Amino acid sequence: MEMQFATVWESIADRIPDATAVVQGKTRRSWRELDERAARFASFLARQGVGQDGKVALYLYNSPEYVETCFAAFKRGAIPINTNYRYLEDELVYLLENSDAEVLVFAGALGERVARVRERMPRVRALVQVDDGADLVPGAVFFDDVIASHPAEPRFTRPEGGTYMLYTGGTTGMPKGVMYDASAFCAGMLLGHGVRGLPVPTTADAIAPAVEALVAKGLAPRTIVCCPLMHGTGLWIGAMVTLHLGGTVILLEGTHFDSDELFGTVERERATDLVIVGDAFAKPMLRAIEEAEARGKPWNLGSLAMIASSGVMFTSEVKQALLRRHDMMLFDIMGSTEGGMGSNITTRANATETAKFNLNPNVKVFTDDGREVAPGSGEIGMIATTGNVPIGYYKDPEKSERTFRTVNGVRYSFPGDYASVAADGSITLLGRGSACINSGGEKIFPEEVEEVVKLHPAVYDCLVVGVPDERFGEAVTAVASLRPGSSAGEADVLSSCRGKLSAYKLPKRVLFVDVVQRAPNGKADYKWAKEHALATLGIARR
Repeated sequence: MEMQFATVWESIADRIPDATAVVQGKTRRSWRELDERAARFASFLARQGVGQDGKVALYLYNSPEYVETCFAAFKRGAIPINTNYRYLEDELVYLLENSDAEVLVFAGALGERVARVRERMPRVRALVQVDDGADLVPGAVFFDDVIASHPAEPRFTRPEGGTYMLYTGGTTGMPKGVMYDASAFCAGMLLGHGVRGLPVPTTADAIAPAVEALVAKGLAPRTIVCCPLMHGTGLWIGAMVTLHLGGTVILLEGTHFDSDELFGTVERERATDLVIVGDAFAKPMLRAIEEAEARGKPWNLGSLAMIASSGVMFTSEVKQALLRRHDMMLFDIMGSTEGGMGSNITTRANATETAKFNLNPNVKVFTDDGREVAPGSGEIGMIATTGNVPIGYYKDPEKSERTFRTVNGVRYSFPGDYASVAADGSITLLGRGSACINSGGEKIFPEEVEEVVKLHPAVYDCLVVGVPDERFGEAVTAVASLRPGSSAGEADVLSSCRGKLSAYKLPKRVLFVDVVQRAPNGKADYKWAKEHALATLGIARR
């Protein structure tokens, strides 16, 4: 049996047809139903001419239809194209054109944007609208009508290899499609077995029997995906890893993260796993737990065994506060769309430091001039991963050449993250080079400063940027929000940072806002932070 997502999930559906695969509110899909609906949608895709390496764009909030569309695309040997639901008309058109999308599946709530650009996407041959109560966009068909009107596409043998792709916004420029070998990527999603201490299946044929045994023992995960499926953390760790374990993907109903909805869902569905994006999700979760305790009606967290996080700092202080409320495993993953780098596991018995990770096998740290950083040397370098290195960026050979390059005869991915290497071989993540601040010739990584600012008890969230400065080139500037009911002044916050940071890293200013703006996946919006800082300080953009 070939190692392809569709083939693997079909084999699992055959073994555990009545087990629950996807849940959202009152909607429940068994594995049999998930496979059947995906096969019917695959039949529709076939009639649209979507074949091997064809592109199906998903302009959707989290929903069962998101999972079904991905499965259907995989059945055709096609590529599901994640499309950020925050994109407005021009960004949407760019993504559809750049990806060569042939079919667009979209949420009804986003239909007005789709209608306004219909004439600007000539490659898109079909519009499919998920019915959420909005009027049908002219020329579109409802998703469930497609399912009802098409027979299930017969299964067929799929070749090994092929392409899988995920678009990443990155920190600069327009979104870019990161291409992987589809079979190798599918195999990579078996990491969930290893994290749980289970034997990792070595062939596609071995996956379904292993999954069937897990389900029979009641060990298959019930995972709430707290972050958007349109990003790698949600889709890969939340959905793909869970499905590879024969588990249940549980989706929240709200289009904005709500901690009370989350914990109500934990109780109702007896969830075992949560997938989040660092403190951006963990802090609101912790606050909801504390508020429920204060009301005298604490949430029942008894079913939770693991919280997995990736993409944003998951600080040790927040981890410890969560562990004081409930004993579980906190799995913190350092990675990017371009490759996994390291991880750490925190439990009550095993505390870890913020941003300190154990390297994955085949991961190294290189200086800018190509030397490998020696452990304990104090040098800073760029993290490089090998193994399942992406094929490249779709339609961007120049950036592909810069990011995926060969050192000493070995091909590496250089996502752009800098780190130092401790004497024991562990690394401390410093941040993305594109966000680095150059002040007086010194490199300053925003994440390091942000974590120190957030140690002040009144500070809830913070982003740090560089603004133009005549003397230093760039001045370190913090944009911070305070905890509800707390108060603090700029001098107070700056004073708390002294002694925790080298003098050149200290913020020159702290600017307070009601809410620090982040993307739906919790990642930093440095563009917003910089624009706010420039406007507040009356500095013209250079």
